[in-house]
Amino acid sequence: MVMEMEVKAPTSLIFCVNGERFELSDVDPSTTLLEFLRTQTHFKSVKLGCGEGGCGACVVLISKYDPLLDKVEDFTASSCLTLVCSIHGCSVTTSEGIGNSKDGFHPIHERVAGFHGTQCGFCTPGMCVSLFGTLVNAEKTNRPEPPSGFSKVTVSEAERSIAGNLCRCTGYRPIADACKSFAADVDMEDLGFNSFWRKGESKALKLSRLPQYNQNQHSIRFPLFLKQIKPIVSLACEKQSWHSPTSLHELQALLALDQENRTRIKVVVSNTGMGYYKDNGGYDMYIDLKGISELSEIKKDHTGVEIGAAVTISKAIEVLKEESRSNFLSDYVMVLEKIAHHMSKVASGFIRNTASVGGNLVMAQKNHFPSDITTILLAVDSMVHIMDGTEFEWLTLEEFLERPPLSLESVLLSVKIPSLELGKSESLEPRSRFLFETYRAAPRPLGNALPYLNAAFLVKVSQCKDSSGTMVDSCRLCFGAFGTRHAIRAKGVEEFLAGKMLSFSILYDAITLLTDTLVPKDGTSISAYRSSLAVSFVFQFFNSLIESPKGITNGYLNDHSKDFEFKENQKLVYHDKVPTLLSCGKQVLEAGTEYQPIGEPIMKSGAALQASGEAVFVDDIPSPKNCLHGAYIYSAKPLARVKSIKLGPEFQLDGVIDVISSKDIPSGGQNIGAKIRFGNEPLFAEEIARCVGDRLAFVVADTQKLADMAANSAIVDYSLENLEPPILTVEDAVSRSSFFQIPPFLTPTQVGDVPKGMAEADHKILSAELKLESQYYFYMETNTALAVPDEDNCIAVYSSSQAPEYVHSTVARCLGIPENNVRIITRRVGGGFGGKVSKAAAAATSCALAAQKLRRPVRMYVNRKTDMIMAGGRHPMKITYSVGFKNNGKITALELEILINAGIYADVSAIIPRNMIGALKKYDWGTLSFDIKLCKTNHPSRSAMRGPGDVQGSYIAEAIIEKVAATLSMDVDSVRTINLHTYSSLKAFYDHSSGEPHEYTMPSIWTSLAVSANYELRVEMVKDFNRVNTWKKRGISRVPVMYEVNLRTTPGKVSIFSDGSVVVEVGGIELGQGLWTKVKQMVAYALSGVQCDGSGDDLLDKVRVVQSDTVSLIQGGLTAGSTTSESSCEAVRLSCNVLVERLKPLRGKLQKEMGSVKWETLILQAYSQSVNLSASSLYVPNNNSSSYINYGAAVSEVEIDLLTGETRVLQTDIIYDCGQSLNPAVDLGQIEGSFIQGLGFFMLEEYQTNLDGFVLVDGTWNYKIPTLDTIPQKFNVQILNSEHHQQRVLSSKASGEPPLLLAASVHCATRAAAKEAKKQILSWSNLEGPDSTFELEVPATMPVVKELCGLDIVETYLKWKMGSKYRNSTQYPVKF
Repeated sequence: MVMEMEVKAPTSLIFCVNGERFELSDVDPSTTLLEFLRTQTHFKSVKLGCGEGGCGACVVLISKYDPLLDKVEDFTASSCLTLVCSIHGCSVTTSEGIGNSKDGFHPIHERVAGFHGTQCGFCTPGMCVSLFGTLVNAEKTNRPEPPSGFSKVTVSEAERSIAGNLCRCTGYRPIADACKSFAADVDMEDLGFNSFWRKGESKALKLSRLPQYNQNQHSIRFPLFLKQIKPIVSLACEKQSWHSPTSLHELQALLALDQENRTRIKVVVSNTGMGYYKDNGGYDMYIDLKGISELSEIKKDHTGVEIGAAVTISKAIEVLKEESRSNFLSDYVMVLEKIAHHMSKVASGFIRNTASVGGNLVMAQKNHFPSDITTILLAVDSMVHIMDGTEFEWLTLEEFLERPPLSLESVLLSVKIPSLELGKSESLEPRSRFLFETYRAAPRPLGNALPYLNAAFLVKVSQCKDSSGTMVDSCRLCFGAFGTRHAIRAKGVEEFLAGKMLSFSILYDAITLLTDTLVPKDGTSISAYRSSLAVSFVFQFFNSLIESPKGITNGYLNDHSKDFEFKENQKLVYHDKVPTLLSCGKQVLEAGTEYQPIGEPIMKSGAALQASGEAVFVDDIPSPKNCLHGAYIYSAKPLARVKSIKLGPEFQLDGVIDVISSKDIPSGGQNIGAKIRFGNEPLFAEEIARCVGDRLAFVVADTQKLADMAANSAIVDYSLENLEPPILTVEDAVSRSSFFQIPPFLTPTQVGDVPKGMAEADHKILSAELKLESQYYFYMETNTALAVPDEDNCIAVYSSSQAPEYVHSTVARCLGIPENNVRIITRRVGGGFGGKVSKAAAAATSCALAAQKLRRPVRMYVNRKTDMIMAGGRHPMKITYSVGFKNNGKITALELEILINAGIYADVSAIIPRNMIGALKKYDWGTLSFDIKLCKTNHPSRSAMRGPGDVQGSYIAEAIIEKVAATLSMDVDSVRTINLHTYSSLKAFYDHSSGEPHEYTMPSIWTSLAVSANYELRVEMVKDFNRVNTWKKRGISRVPVMYEVNLRTTPGKVSIFSDGSVVVEVGGIELGQGLWTKVKQMVAYALSGVQCDGSGDDLLDKVRVVQSDTVSLIQGGLTAGSTTSESSCEAVRLSCNVLVERLKPLRGKLQKEMGSVKWETLILQAYSQSVNLSASSLYVPNNNSSSYINYGAAVSEVEIDLLTGETRVLQTDIIYDCGQSLNPAVDLGQIEGSFIQGLGFFMLEEYQTNLDGFVLVDGTWNYKIPTLDTIPQKFNVQILNSEHHQQRVLSSKASGEPPLLLAASVHCATRAAAKEAKKQILSWSNLEGPDSTFELEVPATMPVVKELCGLDIVETYLKWKMGSKYRNSTQYPVKF
């Protein structure tokens, strides 16, 4: 039998998941590993975050046995792109396979939890697997054995292991610290705040407190039986087949079927291209190329390096780097090393591990993919080997790119990097050398982002005998695709430079020729910026040879003007421009002792469960029997009559069950998708679609994949007849008087007499304008719901919602049933940020409507693209202001006109004006008036997003302060300082929430931050840096925040079981903000009032907070506004007080009888004596406690690259007043995470739409939230424990939203750096005084910063250098 198995190839797919064997004989080849794991196994740690390999939530470790080398290869991979048929014979490990609550958590899980590295927890399992994969491969190296408790991994490797993973909650720093704790070369002092050790303890003690890591105990074992599994030749299911040919002859035979039978064939290696092109199926046959040995080989000889087309990018990097580990570096090895270095910035590690070099090139050739690899290989004159039918040929890569798109019969077999050869005649002095550099300008330094432009230059140079100049013998200048079909050579520039001695005038002429050569086609986005980048790259390369012609060592261009000769055979390390450590910081906080365990920085509740992936989110709930899945059909028009909706013909057959629309709402029900206080939103458009993204219908099918595909196939027939043009701008809304009303109770109050204030001013700025755009939530878990019909016309809905009460009433109204027939259950939410209030209600109601009609469970997980199109996001606005001010910068009057784009439905837009003005009042404007209009437009309705209105108001204040300072030519920090509130002005501006004088901590925070951040010294250091650096400029800024919050009515319920364990229900929802943790601490504190022996900390372990259930606990309200944690804590404290009063008499009686009373004894006796051990309460804040102000300040320092526009945040220091923090560790996480989300708004995230309002950014490819490599390199946070206040919940203050506003400090620092750049440019042009009143757009992306610094800055510089050839030009020495 064994012999037979060895001969026959298996006809079933065999693999393991976490040691569990799976054998599949009938599988759809288009099924991804993620889809299989989530629908056909109980392993749910792999999450669907984006579906395109861009977020890391679905990362798994794949282990594959190589029989030729007799070793197991382990690599991380994105399971949302990996086809399940491609893992035959492999072992898959997910986060719960690394460790779990049953078998014991892995030290990775425990350390991530202990470093407070998890909030919502949705992304955490993927983070853990990414780190685990790095540890596994580090242990295979021949590095020295590390000390006990550590891995062989380096601190840089550990930190970068998660560089491709996205997190929207934490701000990354604590996760990076958890990763670094495994590295033997880590400095323990660099590791941030954690629950393992206290400040000042020795390194040995710290290490002993860490969960111990032992590679032998914590490794995974490859199942032995998989080593015997033979490769699959073919698999067939009902409609499709999967083939794995082992030779080119077999491949040719399979490809021939395409012509013979018109078989639709998809050729794959690892399917990563699907992440970009969303090629979802419709194929009859899949052909996997990985089994063909010729395509997986790397050959090296004296003619060059040949890389098989199926070789992964990671493998290519590894092999190319091997050459540079020798003691001698030739020019060729230098080229290979730089190619490898550039490749390491393509995509992310878990994509490079599976994506093939050949696949990347083919996408560039066939689909014009903006490939980095194509550009760098084109520059070194690479060759490609092609099989066309039965013919084989070698082409240059350039010829390959110029050909028509590759046909299916044509297969790329390999690419060859030819060796560099110098002719014999060139071996004489002066010796020629090859120089090679690659360039990449992208939103993220470490990759995981397509570049704006890439380039690579291979240049042969020689030194002149009779001068110190550099001669260009020949060159290849290649630029990536931007407005062109593919990467191209600038041949005209190459020919111009060949044979010329480099000089500024020659370089200027070359750049002029370059701009004429690289002309992007019409419609190319930011084409001027990209053209400017091309110029910058050429300048950066050749300027080094002009400024320092001897500054070349072994092919490396040195940035600094040191005198180097041409040197040979010298080992050099190529220094990455990204620092070794991406992040570090100090955290200063103080644990409270008065209300223990309140105030203690205990670990977040359920953190280890989140890390292992066992924490259950809505989409993790197993589907009930006969469960259906839904997907939206939405409008692509901003205003149109919907005449008909038809699905594509292929989806009108089996599997698609129904299309639900407004016509299916039952008699007595209402067409309502969100029941909001300020106005309801319809569930479906009835006749007229009123915005892009308006819900038209709900496709219900057997699977989520089928529902999504069917919805995408929908053909909607629109008519614009008899309709007015849509309102698409706030100006249109004003001209057509299209507004939402602001309720009187939400109308902000004006301050003082503005005309009088203007009359007192020495200067005025009149009718200045600002514009602010939107921001997408990018919660890692999109909107999701599961509706299950029940008996007697009841329904239960599991909803990922911030407001289950809103969902409850909306479902009841839509279905036309009493609210006691509806039950909404929410355990946890994978990030909300305001986006899961109204939108979550619509998702839940859609599922409920379909479930009621079809009498079957219905669930939906909204795909990322649809979510981004429909979400609405933050409110865009246009601001016009006039401001009066004194000579000393003191402002006397401010007048504002604000037009807010609220979208088509009211949602919660009515809160925005009050929030805006509340945040803007952080400065003493003297007098303040405003006219704010909520414009109703044909855009998706905008909803609340973290800091709704507040972040815009706070930024408007900073922009005005900057403008005033610029007008007066004053230091902006002094203008900020002079306009900070006194307590008397504070009371005038914040009448009801100003509090007592001792509560106004802003003045002390402002001065303390200047000291702790060394602000004055660093201001001088920035000036010094800017004086001596031409192409990098720094800026520093200090910004305050004042944030008014309001507490809301919140319920709580506490019940004690007979064994003394406690279960708690609260109205607040756990979104990742640590609400459950704080509530547990409050319950333990409040119940300790019974004063049993051994209570206190012991009680904490007995408390469990459970899911929200709208039937069990009513009036739950809304989790938003940063105060739900404290109001929930107060609600349960009230409940506990009731229980304590019930238990005290019994405790007193037992104490007399027994002397000492344990908690368990007391509770058991209480049960026997029928004491009511369940208590509910409703916390209703009074007038004195309903609102207060949060205070904080931040200093940020940035460095901008004038050639690319890249901004790096060098350091951020924050002091934030948390009152008496309920849990400093939780609040620290909120402060850091909120700030980083604000950094995204101010610097990175462009939520772009076309003129119709259709969102153009629809996924991780084009919407860039912050990543580990974009956060402050040094991030210091101090939590200030301010004085007591009886009117607040144990004197605590909110932390969830206010710190987001402090990220404006980064934007202001960037503006300061740009101001220095503009000043420098003016000096080159001999013009006086910089234009310091310019505006820096939000977000200040690379193109925005570059344009502000001058798209023609290189040309201006070269003109200056040519004009000052005989003048002393040492004022601006060139440093890159």
